[in-house]
Amino acid sequence: MPRHFTPPHPVAPGAIAVGHLGDLDAASRLAVVALRLWCDRGAAGVAHVLGPDGDARAVEVFGALCACCVAAARRPLMRHGAGCPCLGADEAVFAAFLQVAAEGERGDALMMAFALLRPEAAAEGVARAQQAGLMLRRIVLRTGASCPQGGRLH
Repeated sequence: MPRHFTPPHPVAPGAIAVGHLGDLDAASRLAVVALRLWCDRGAAGVAHVLGPDGDARAVEVFGALCACCVAAARRPLMRHGAGCPCLGADEAVFAAFLQVAAEGERGDALMMAFALLRPEAAAEGVARAQQAGLMLRRIVLRTGASCPQGGRLH
């Protein structure tokens, strides 16, 4: 009979590390770090990561997206700590969701929204993701921003 490895502590499916922040493009990395900070510190955390050039409208739009994702989540959104270099499964879907929505691929974005959100909130989530994704791209293009990846803890 084959032996199976069981990790000492079960990991929630959405928290499983699927990559590293460094593997993402700047806008996607910014989205994940901003999500982590919004969950930890709200709008003040997002304003911090968007830097001095991050305008209040971008903070508001990103905060509205995060609030929608938390309030209408199919299950709790799993994330890693603010300084963790890992990319969790839910974080990867969130980053891809913003990227696809910002590219105007509404059908694909809607499919991703169904993975994250309850069906009745999916269309609103896509609209918010499109706005937030475009604003994050604008900030990256305008400032050449890149997010810190320091820290080793989850």
